[in-house]
Amino acid sequence: MKKIILIEDESSVVSFIKKGLQELGYEITVALDGATGIKLVYDNDFDIIILDIMLPDINGLEVCKEIRKQNKTVPILFLTALDSSENIVLGLESGADDYLVKPFKFIELVARIKSLLRRSGHVNGSESNEIDDENTYQFSDLTVNDYTKKVTRSGAEISLTSTEYKLLLYFMNNPEKVISRAEILEAVWGVNYELGTNVVDVYVNYLRKKLDTQDDDKLIHTVIGMGYVLKKS
Repeated sequence: MKKIILIEDESSVVSFIKKGLQELGYEITVALDGATGIKLVYDNDFDIIILDIMLPDINGLEVCKEIRKQNKTVPILFLTALDSSENIVLGLESGADDYLVKPFKFIELVARIKSLLRRSGHVNGSESNEIDDENTYQFSDLTVNDYTKKVTRSGAEISLTSTEYKLLLYFMNNPEKVISRAEILEAVWGVNYELGTNVVDVYVNYLRKKLDTQDDDKLIHTVIGMGYVLKKS
C-alpha cells in the first residue's frame, strides 16, 4: 500500500482527496499546517507528498524547501490556486516535482500521482527485479533502465531525484540534439515559460555533478545561446 501525506488546510479539499484516494487503496496521512507536515515527513517514510501552497502558518514553498533539506527524492506534488507561470515556476524551483492547479478533477490528481510514483521508481519488489530491455537506454558508458528506474555509469549506480531522472531521460531520448531551455522546461516540467527562471540550468548542474566524475568525462554540454546537448566529450 502506497503511503501519501496530504498537507492541506482546506477541509473540503482534504475530505475530497482523502476519501477518493483511500477508496483506491492508498494510505493517507493528513497535516492541516506546514509545521505538522514537516514533522510528519521527517518522522515517516512516505511515497509521495501532496502539498498546498497557501497554508495558514508556513508558506508551502518554504515547507517544500525545508523537506528537501532532509529528503531529496520523495516526489512532491503542489496544489495551487495560483495558476500563473511565474507562481508555478516558483513552486518547481523550490523543489517540487509537479503541480496541479485548483480546482481540479480527481482523475487528474490520480494520474499525476501515478506518474510521479513511476518516475520515482516506487514499484513492487518483484517488478523492480525484472529487466525490460525495451526500456533500457544506453549512451556512452551511461545506462538508464526506465522500467526499474536504475541509472548507472561505468557500472556504478547513480541516485537521482524524480525530476533529475525525468530530465536525464529526456536527454537520453534526444542524444546529440541541441535542446533549448524552453523545450526542456516544457518537456520536463510542463511549463510553457522561458524567461525569468533558471530552473533548467540548476537541474542540469545537479545532473552534471552526479554523472561526471572528471572534466574529460562530461556528457551534458552547454551550447552557448542555444541550450544543452548530450554528447561525448
